[in-house]
Amino acid sequence: MGRLDGSDSPPAGLVGSARAAGATVLSLLRLRLELAAIELKEGTELRRRMLVFGAVAGVFSAATLLLLALVVVVFFWDNYRMAAICGVTLVYAGIGSWAYVRFQEVLRDTPPPFSATLGEFQKDLDLLRGRDEPG
Repeated sequence: MGRLDGSDSPPAGLVGSARAAGATVLSLLRLRLELAAIELKEGTELRRRMLVFGAVAGVFSAATLLLLALVVVVFFWDNYRMAAICGVTLVYAGIGSWAYVRFQEVLRDTPPPFSATLGEFQKDLDLLRGRDEPG
């Protein structure tokens, strides 16, 4: 943006330097906020898709397992009904335990929200403090 006198050169002196530094900081802040907004949008869409697919998979898996359990119990009803019921119960318990452990792993390994944005803010702070290497 030009000055009032029509020239495009920045104003000289301390005020000009402060304005240039302020403009740079505001520009960096705007970029970081745009990054945060993109991360928020991507995270929201990803979680929505995960929820839909997880719900569909859960409903149909549960229906399949219930029907499979019914087939096993009916097949062994005459001679081994208790063994069949206990076997199906143990299989369900094993699947549930495995799913719980995997859920905990995913929860533990998921990065926190806005981690890329926070990382960029940290890099900016390190540069402002005069460090060449972040951290």
